[in-house]
Amino acid sequence: MSAEALDLTAALRPRLPSPVQPVEDERFARRGIRLLLKRDDLIHPDLPGNKWRKLAPNLRAAAGRPLLTFGGAYSNHLRATAAAGRLLGCATTGVVRGDELAGRPLNPSLARCAEDGMRLVFVDRSTYRRKDDPAVLARIVRASVPDGSDVQVIPEGGSNAPAARGCAGLGRELGRSADVVAVPCGTAGTLAGLAAGLPPGVRALGFPVLRGGFLGAETERLQREAFGGRTGDWSLDERFHFGGYARTSPELTHFAEEFEKTHGVALERVYVAKMLYGLTALAAEGAFARGTTLAAVVTGSPTAPAQSAPLSSSR
Repeated sequence: MSAEALDLTAALRPRLPSPVQPVEDERFARRGIRLLLKRDDLIHPDLPGNKWRKLAPNLRAAAGRPLLTFGGAYSNHLRATAAAGRLLGCATTGVVRGDELAGRPLNPSLARCAEDGMRLVFVDRSTYRRKDDPAVLARIVRASVPDGSDVQVIPEGGSNAPAARGCAGLGRELGRSADVVAVPCGTAGTLAGLAAGLPPGVRALGFPVLRGGFLGAETERLQREAFGGRTGDWSLDERFHFGGYARTSPELTHFAEEFEKTHGVALERVYVAKMLYGLTALAAEGAFARGTTLAAVVTGSPTAPAQSAPLSSSR
């Protein structure tokens, strides 16, 4: 199957452009700020938000070949890739961080991957950390695909140059509807593409959900590979990760529950709630001038498996 023959829009029927929802929130309104939600979570029930935008270019490049990708035990990306394989009829392999998980019952997230036909391969954490080394990656692929099949390798989180170009469509859809566009960040692909797609004068603001301060360099790397260099007006606020990936706190939980109750929008806790909490804190700090329109990208929706670990949990 050629890339041209793989008509993802016809096969998967995404809702594009995703809708923009105004939100009346007193914490913003009293400071003269207008808040919009860019509801990318409504693009597709199995490939919501940035999962669609990042996976679609990689699925076209695969042209029906088997997919191999990476993720942790509760990876949204693994679930989306498994669902795409089921919907498109292509084989998928998920390389999971943590070989100690191999002998345990599958958690609900990995069980869903398996139900969608994904073959799960568990690797030790040391090897997993070195998966971007070409020699280590080749070894993982050989061990994971023993029959030597030609596979399309998609990186953890789905973030590579094609994914960044796919996410540029998000910026083009928003256009000049906002002055600042906020997005939660895990692997930098969405921010890299969003900033590239926004028109001049519109700023992208990323909220990392991981500690470490590495996403700025990663965003620049992806933009170099996808667009030839740093592009667009973008920045990161590193303060709202709540201890790291999949960690939360009673304060964040209370904020998310109150937002859901007030606005009727279910908030995914690992990414979306942290971004909206950060925007609310920045508004309180006076970071946005009166008359500013903010657009917050809802990159995903809550799923049945528990996604949040308490602050004391390990990553």
